[in-house]
Amino acid sequence: MYRKALLQWLRQKPYTLSELALLFDCKPRDVEEDLRHLEQSLKRQGLHLVVKPARCRHCGFTFSRDKLRKPGKCPRCRRTWIEEPRVWVEE
Repeated sequence: MYRKALLQWLRQKPYTLSELALLFDCKPRDVEEDLRHLEQSLKRQGLHLVVKPARCRHCGFTFSRDKLRKPGKCPRCRRTWIEEPRVWVEE
């Protein structure tokens, strides 16, 4: 995946990993890898990657900001009704 194209998309609006994977026709795992690398290179440009963490839609539990992929279950209520994390780039 081209990280420059990824950066352009992320500056427009927030996306989930699965949306980006569909957009670039690749696996979410590959997108996560590129996002981790992009996060490091953005610091030099005065930009930063913002992550809205995953959240359980049933009990409201908020996962850590480190998880970019959608978790399988909520550790509090054990439900699978999880809202995917969203990422975008800001100055």
